Amino acid sequence: MGIRVRYAPSPTGNQHIGGLRTALINYLYARSTGGTFILRLEDTDRTRFSDAYVQNLYDTFKWIGFYWDEGSDVGGPVGPYIQSERFDLYRKYAENLVVMDKAYYCFCDEERLASLREDQAKNKSGDQGYDRHCRNLGKAEVDEFLAQGKGRVIRLKIPMEGTTVFEDRLLGRIEWKNEDISPDPILLKSDGFPTYHLANVVDDHLMGITQVMRAQEWLPSAPLHKIMYDAFGWQMPELCHLPMVLGQDGHKLSKRHGATSVNEFRKSGYLPEALINYIAHLGCSFEEGRELFSLKEMEGLFRIEKLNKAPAVFDYQKLDWFNGQYIRQKSDAELAALVKPFLVDAGTRTEDDPAADALDLAAMPLIRERLKLLSGAPAMMAYLHGRPKTAATEEFIPKKLDKARTIELLREDARLLPSCDFSEISAAEEKFKARAVEIGAKLGDLLMPLRVAITGSRVSPPLFESMRLLGTAECLVRVESAITSLGCN
Repeated sequence: MGIRVRYAPSPTGNQHIGGLRTALINYLYARSTGGTFILRLEDTDRTRFSDAYVQNLYDTFKWIGFYWDEGSDVGGPVGPYIQSERFDLYRKYAENLVVMDKAYYCFCDEERLASLREDQAKNKSGDQGYDRHCRNLGKAEVDEFLAQGKGRVIRLKIPMEGTTVFEDRLLGRIEWKNEDISPDPILLKSDGFPTYHLANVVDDHLMGITQVMRAQEWLPSAPLHKIMYDAFGWQMPELCHLPMVLGQDGHKLSKRHGATSVNEFRKSGYLPEALINYIAHLGCSFEEGRELFSLKEMEGLFRIEKLNKAPAVFDYQKLDWFNGQYIRQKSDAELAALVKPFLVDAGTRTEDDPAADALDLAAMPLIRERLKLLSGAPAMMAYLHGRPKTAATEEFIPKKLDKARTIELLREDARLLPSCDFSEISAAEEKFKARAVEIGAKLGDLLMPLRVAITGSRVSPPLFESMRLLGTAECLVRVESAITSLGCN
């Protein structure tokens, strides 16, 4: 059958960075080995389930740029790939465990269980969890309860003594004392819904999963799953628990560390190729001395042996660096198309405006080197699409100068502008340099109030290229407006 791996999210929220990383590593392993990558929806938590989260899952991976070979939306030979459509299977296999004396019916009602929890908490008992009350019920008593239609669940028989041993591809041999495993967990609930553990094991077996690659936070469930595989007489898939992803504070990555939803990264203006490349490097290496890879290249280079055991730290500055690198690889047309939705959403321009399209295309060389996130484009480009609000007086005034001298410099700028041919940037710059010498001013002092007048800020894309895009007439209007404003304040 070959290598078969899966990504099995619960659609109870939008896709997040941790889930994307798990999916990516499974995908890369499948591609690097000629295997199959499967999507399975584990939707048994109906209280938090939403169709919107399922759609978010599909939309996220279409945007990210890699997809599964089999799954809930594309089909495949071992479907259905949605757990809520497989309930008859789970019931069948849970009942089989009862017949094999590997599981049992439990008739304890919620009142008794609540009382048990209360007593354990009150007495600070070392024995926490279910007390195995129904584990040794006689057959006659069980048959009587069943005949009465008494509510019941099916619980797994956890060995009372000994140790459960399993191998992890990354972590090595792991031994877990059975007394430390949750005592006799529920497999099938009273309403017929399976628990995560039953559905997970049955599905992985029936779908022929050969490797389970998941986050290390799932490691405590591994001994329980091993016991279940042994109970069924099935071969357990090879396990590989991936290193954790931590925030800069050393804690598990969460909302307090900033955006963790893939949607939020997308809205912030990250490119999918940058996000994939950075996430792939969290706890994994590909090629010494190189950081930028196409997805196709990573598919060929990925090896489990290159995964690290130690947790990885999510570094937003490094991600921003990756994003900037990929932005600079875009053509002017590609980048203009990518920033357009952000400009429209910010109200900088309208959607259908050919003139604005042409202006944006011409502006891309001005902002490409400075742009870290696509969402930064509106702030950088607003002055090109409309006259900026007049800046505060102190913004115009160069260091060690006063308002009067600043107005004089702006008037010099206004006299120079009509004589400049901005199609020749270097020639226009030379005129300003020469004039600065003639009037005994620093070039920076001559240009800084001009920049603020033209762009509304001391920090902006290249000034002369900006004036070329705006045209001399518009630049003169802005300079005269600045002079008037300064003279009135």
